[in-house]
Amino acid sequence: MDEKELIKISVRSLVEFILREGDLDNRRSGGMDKDAMQQGSRIHRKIQRRMGSNYRAEVPLKIQMPCENFVLQVEGRADGIIEEETEITIDEIKGVLRELIHIEEPSNIHLAQAKCYAYIYGKQEKLKNINVQMTYCHLETEELKQFKQSFSFEELEIWFMDLVGKYEKWAKFQIEWKAKRNASIKGVEFPFEYREGQKNLVTSVYRTILRQKKLFIQAPTGVGKTMATVFPAVKAIGEGLGERIFYLTAKTITRTVAEQAFQTLKKQDLSFKVITLTAKEKICFCEEAICNPDNCPYAKGHFDRVNDAVFDMIVNSDDMSRESLERQAEKYQVCPFEMALDVSVWADAVICDYNYVFDPTAHLKRFFSEGNKGGYLFLIDEAHNLVERGREMYSAALYKEDILEMKRLVKTEDPGLARRLDECNKQLLALKRECENYQILDGVSHIAVKLMNVMSGLEEYLEEIQSEEKREQVLDFYFQVRDFLNIHDILDENYVIYTELERDGRFKLKLLCVNPAVNLQNYLDQGNSTVFFSATLLPIHYYKKLLSVEKDDYAIYAESSFPKENRLLLLGTDVSTKYTMRGAGMYEKFAKYILQVVEAKKGNYMIFFPSYRFMEEVYEYFQVEIHGREDIECIIQSQFMGEEAREIFLETFEEERDNTLAGFCVMGGIFSEGIDLTADRLIGAVIIGTGLPQVCNDREILKRYFDDREMRGFDYAYLYPGMNKVLQSAGRVIRTEEDQGVIVLLDERFMGRQYREIFPREWERLQTCRLENMKGHLDSFWADKEREN
Repeated sequence: MDEKELIKISVRSLVEFILREGDLDNRRSGGMDKDAMQQGSRIHRKIQRRMGSNYRAEVPLKIQMPCENFVLQVEGRADGIIEEETEITIDEIKGVLRELIHIEEPSNIHLAQAKCYAYIYGKQEKLKNINVQMTYCHLETEELKQFKQSFSFEELEIWFMDLVGKYEKWAKFQIEWKAKRNASIKGVEFPFEYREGQKNLVTSVYRTILRQKKLFIQAPTGVGKTMATVFPAVKAIGEGLGERIFYLTAKTITRTVAEQAFQTLKKQDLSFKVITLTAKEKICFCEEAICNPDNCPYAKGHFDRVNDAVFDMIVNSDDMSRESLERQAEKYQVCPFEMALDVSVWADAVICDYNYVFDPTAHLKRFFSEGNKGGYLFLIDEAHNLVERGREMYSAALYKEDILEMKRLVKTEDPGLARRLDECNKQLLALKRECENYQILDGVSHIAVKLMNVMSGLEEYLEEIQSEEKREQVLDFYFQVRDFLNIHDILDENYVIYTELERDGRFKLKLLCVNPAVNLQNYLDQGNSTVFFSATLLPIHYYKKLLSVEKDDYAIYAESSFPKENRLLLLGTDVSTKYTMRGAGMYEKFAKYILQVVEAKKGNYMIFFPSYRFMEEVYEYFQVEIHGREDIECIIQSQFMGEEAREIFLETFEEERDNTLAGFCVMGGIFSEGIDLTADRLIGAVIIGTGLPQVCNDREILKRYFDDREMRGFDYAYLYPGMNKVLQSAGRVIRTEEDQGVIVLLDERFMGRQYREIFPREWERLQTCRLENMKGHLDSFWADKEREN
């Protein structure tokens, strides 16, 4: 007889899923309770140590429940088991920031966790009666409040069987769906003819997953890297090498490409549930995403209905598109964003932004709770973006002025909280007096201690506050303090702590994550394997150092299938963007270069600049050059473009036209990556400058950090991030094998060895030119293309 399949679920997940009820309400301190959980593990250990010799801490417990065609294993760790002569008590500890006076009875969910452990332990030890104790501990004062109840084993058994019975249909669905999915994967084949280098890519991804390793892929545009990563990952899921794919990306357009890849595979009768997570603000049915029952009808009673909505959807459809999710949420009158997160638990692939996995405040707790090993396969697209995004996610800052403002806001209603804020303000004032520009510090633990006091004061204040406007302000500040403390908890040698007097006079204390690799690893460890891929992962050692802690990660350079003769790559050596060289003569020369490029062949061009200011200067000279001409049209990126303005800008490139279009953009901005203008929609890019970030304190601190470790600080802080922008901008021109185009680099600095070292292999045919001879190169290239066509 076949061995029955085992489904595992943690005690906490089981009770939080089955027993949730009532309204969705972000005004309540549920979010704060979660923060308390993060800080709670330390307090747990402290309480457990002072409980005496008859207190057993962190006792692993599990029970297997035979169900139809499978076995359900419920498991977890009891915080404490107190063994006395006449009675046994299960202790469940919760660290809270709320004043204990406000806790009049234990929460249903907390109590249910303790009852699960009581039942499992009672059955194991054949007990007739067992006590359950809820211990609430205030995180700041360490004061305790306990609630104790006694249960007979019979009543616990009836209660527990009912709980498991409610989960059984979900587990049964999981088993049946997995069997159907895996059977369908067997028949799926690579849907296209392999391009050059693509088969090697597919094999490398599969091998990496098989060996549970990490892989870095530098793959030029046009290689087909999305399908080359998605296909082997799907095959690996079918063979039990992973449980779920997370396709992570920083840009909306790359999400669409991933969705299309899965849809293409589904045409081969693949059964695979794929969901794309949409930001709350975009999917919310209300004008403003204010999640409470007074402001949103979908928040009222949300938890009473959401499980039915999710079950109906996953059982009756494989379609998890945004439109389907919105229809389902409307049908059941639940929040579409929260419902989508719940649906994602039952999906085989989740397409989402990086922050859903890596951000310590926004990650999906359903998947990435502490100690979870989920068997995930991470496919990380546009991975070059993850260095800066990682730094942002794991850094935190506080402003002295915000603390002072908060003190003014609360002082009449809560003098005690105002006093705590004043103590923090004084600490920052002392640091401000020692700081002229920026100052690196050894540590700020003394400030963190005071901020803990502020946190619990804010928590109490938020319990009482009536004014909705004030609540918003206080809550925003609360989250700032919380983020600062959470980051302070994980400070290590990958951080620099510094104060800075900003130009506008504001005084900042920052915890800067210089190397995010360790923090990223904490989440990647919960998966089986990770594939980082991008058209611009050069130099690979830079990305390996900042995205991974392993020394034996794989790396491959995918060969381009693009015909080299379809691209002309020119480097203008008689211009420079150095500050010392800027001026009217240089701006005019750049304008003449641009004119020669766009005159050589009618079509669409993008011109990328190092900054808005530089762009505007050259743009003015270019307008003089084309004065009175109707054959050249210009559009220019503005500094504060909304989504609609961006779309209009890009749509201009899609229009049929009789004249030439020159789009002036900023390197590293919204048009320098993630846009897909194929064939004649873009036939040239002019890249002005080396893309080096502006010199600022953050960059100088990065440079110093890497210099101190003998790691070429200038390259890490300036050169590599700058060249990434250049490579991304250049990548706009060649999108498919049929594309033809010119890429012109304008800055004599590109001649330098350290720049040339980072050029991709496919740039080997680079030619140098000067303004007076560039026209000959362009005319000859386009004449060749005319003859071929």
